[in-house]
Amino acid sequence: MVVNKSKAAFRTIAEVAEELGVATHVLRFWETKFSQIKPMKRSGGRRYYRPDDVELVRKIKEYLYDRRYTIEGVQKLFKEKGVKAILGEEIQKDFFEETVADMELNQQTRELITSLIGDLKAMKEELAVSLAKVSK
Repeated sequence: MVVNKSKAAFRTIAEVAEELGVATHVLRFWETKFSQIKPMKRSGGRRYYRPDDVELVRKIKEYLYDRRYTIEGVQKLFKEKGVKAILGEEIQKDFFEETVADMELNQQTRELITSLIGDLKAMKEELAVSLAKVSK
């Protein structure tokens, strides 16, 4: 089930695996072989792939599966030429630039966001109180 996300959205390992047609354990294995793959890891070790990570993994898959390189061959290629040279100018570009530049908040939107932040803070306090009661 592929969800349409923006170009700048972070993706879970399952989403990346499905998009590329490889198993999640393959992506985890590649992380051990290619130090350039560095997804963010949240609590519990859950991986979130940045757009750059997805492009890098896509290129690794291309070299391994389509061009029939060995893992060592791709590692050597990255070392000799550099990742940026192989991936082109897309890598390390600011994927959020367009989104932030286009974002203009009107007063109503600002008030809504402020209200939501207040609601979230209140919920956090209620949860802390409930947790303290349960922990006793």
